[in-house]
Amino acid sequence: GGLKAYLASARDLLAASAKGANPLEGWTPSVPQGESLQFGSEAWLQAEDIGSQEVSKCAFVLVAGGLGERLGYSRIKVELPTETASATKYLEYYVKTLLALGDRLPLAIMVSGDTEAMTRQLLKENNDFGAAKGQITLMKQEKVPALQDNDARIAPDGAYEVQAKPHGHGDVHVLLHQSGLVKKWASQGRKWVYFFQDTNALGFRPLLATLGVSKQHDLHCNFLTVPRLPGQAVGGVAKLTHTDGREMTLNVEYNQLGPLLKATVDPRGDVAGSDGVHSPYPGNINQFVLACAPYAQTLEKTRGVMGEFVNPKYADSTKTTFKKPARLECMMQDYPKVLPKEEKVGFTSVDAWISFSPCKNATADAATKSPPACALSAEADQYAHCAEML
Repeated sequence: GGLKAYLASARDLLAASAKGANPLEGWTPSVPQGESLQFGSEAWLQAEDIGSQEVSKCAFVLVAGGLGERLGYSRIKVELPTETASATKYLEYYVKTLLALGDRLPLAIMVSGDTEAMTRQLLKENNDFGAAKGQITLMKQEKVPALQDNDARIAPDGAYEVQAKPHGHGDVHVLLHQSGLVKKWASQGRKWVYFFQDTNALGFRPLLATLGVSKQHDLHCNFLTVPRLPGQAVGGVAKLTHTDGREMTLNVEYNQLGPLLKATVDPRGDVAGSDGVHSPYPGNINQFVLACAPYAQTLEKTRGVMGEFVNPKYADSTKTTFKKPARLECMMQDYPKVLPKEEKVGFTSVDAWISFSPCKNATADAATKSPPACALSAEADQYAHCAEML
């Protein structure tokens, strides 16, 4: 739809935001179907065995469009070390993991104007960390115009330019469609596409078991999740049912999940489930497996376009002016929203110690967060998870 469609959508979303419209009006959450696996259990080993037969038919997508500004680091995060004992860089670790898993497993990396040149330089200086020629593909995400008011007027940047901001990681689906990669992978017999984050080195540990669950249950979309505490600042995967009969299973952001539960399911809101400790809605970590052929078909129908949202910072209670220009955003984990009701979406929940310890926060900020998700905790968890596995 281009710029005209972007601005039309912006005016609708900004009007709804100013009115305080609830995007989840009419939806009721329930616990979705999924598998909770304990490392080393019979169910884990069975799923992992199945996954080991599937991984050779997998392609991989890394979202790496942002810099390490929250870490106090001005360069690309994938060049940071996963730990200091070996100083293995994140991108190096990912590529070498793929080389260990199979022959020429394809890797697509979403970059941005901020990260493209540094990512190419890192790969060039290290001979693609041993990957074959053509095994790694970079896809560049462009920015979108910033908006200065509720009428979606484009914010200027000086006399002759406009302000532009990132559109969100949901653009990865558009880029995969435009590049033709998923269609190519499907034609090559690839069965699965694994999306993973730039600084979560533990994300590959449960990969085989997650693939096994996808195969066992014939899932179109399988979210890798972790147990979530009530009120924790982590989105929860839920099945949503609308009053008109529509259904979808997807991530609900934590700041929306509590109020939604309180309004529809339990007046206490976001509370523990049957075990008395964890929320029954598993925590989303933005890593998931898609079935390749159905994904390719969906991209053909949708062009990879995800639903957009806007989050303007208003200057006052009138909600007529912004503190700073806003923009529309989209999220890659919203993919199930474009699927028909009959498509199977589920989750695989595994303990965080073996699956989730990202490096994204400065150490000073991490002291007040759970999980801390800083360089110190990410490195410590690298060592700890190996000790725990042994």
